[in-house]
Amino acid sequence: MSASRLIFIGAEDWLHPAWRDHFYPAGLPDDWLLSYYNTQFQAVYLSAVRWQAASTTEWAQWLDDTQPGFRFLLEPGTVPPPCDARVIEATPDWCAAHLWWIDASPDLRELARYASARAASGEPFFVISRSGNLGLLEQVATLSRVLGY
Repeated sequence: MSASRLIFIGAEDWLHPAWRDHFYPAGLPDDWLLSYYNTQFQAVYLSAVRWQAASTTEWAQWLDDTQPGFRFLLEPGTVPPPCDARVIEATPDWCAAHLWWIDASPDLRELARYASARAASGEPFFVISRSGNLGLLEQVATLSRVLGY
């Protein structure tokens, strides 16, 4: 993981119908959505159903379409996840230690305290919106900038 980044921000999946022509530029082809998403966010959480359905070719394309600092968080599944340093199996124990579900806990003051505690250790963590709430994600991005993370 990047030593300089403390907070990785993202959503569960990059395919949200409500994001069409709102978050994503009008007319953006479907196969460019992840490339655009990764210019705005640093991580994506994928359900086991979603990531296990992807072929080896699709995985290679996803990895190619994203920047080196981008992370894929994968819900544990029935098959081993792709072997790549940017792919993290988000087991329950890992999630408890590294993941903040912003929809479940949108208190930004609490998140700021958590980030400050994490900054002391230098250990990065992930803030993910299950619903793809762009307003909350933008608030987290602003908080991260204000705090200097």
